[in-house]
Amino acid sequence: MYDSQATRRRLIEAGTAEFAAHGIAGARVDRIAVNARANKAQIYTHFGSKDGLFDAVFAENVDVIINSVPIDGQDLPGYAVRLYDASLAQPEMVRLATWARLERVPVGDLVTDFEDQTARKLQAIVDAQRSGHVDPELDPSDVLSIVTTMALTWSPASLFYAVTDGDPEADHDRRRRALAETVRRAVTPPK
Repeated sequence: MYDSQATRRRLIEAGTAEFAAHGIAGARVDRIAVNARANKAQIYTHFGSKDGLFDAVFAENVDVIINSVPIDGQDLPGYAVRLYDASLAQPEMVRLATWARLERVPVGDLVTDFEDQTARKLQAIVDAQRSGHVDPELDPSDVLSIVTTMALTWSPASLFYAVTDGDPEADHDRRRRALAETVRRAVTPPK
């Protein structure tokens, strides 16, 4: 018995691995189909094209990260540490975002389909500015970008060192402490 939703799920999972490893241009629908235990025609039936599959893979992965890491505007250091942990647990998300930036959207907003979630995060920062937890002189969108980028300092897109979940826990703890303290110093209102 054919299960359309199960096939779609397998194609998303296989597409995630393929696009994260090879990018959009380098990904091969043949490999995706084989790894998904599907055929190429099913990719086109479910997603219309290889680009359509990438869009679905990217949207699902972004949604997982956005929704799995809730923001607390009054605890941006904690938010940054949770983002660090999320990127450690799902390095393919950072790779997918890097490929999307390289191959699709060289400037401007990378993620436009999640405006509601972004608006909620920005509002949390505005609220934290009003309550005195975040420097009100900083633009909320800049704060969100800075904190997110700090959290991804050691991600697969890092210029210096990309962490893995196999690194010693003491190293992760050291990075989490440095990240939290740096974010705290960056966003706290001056005295």
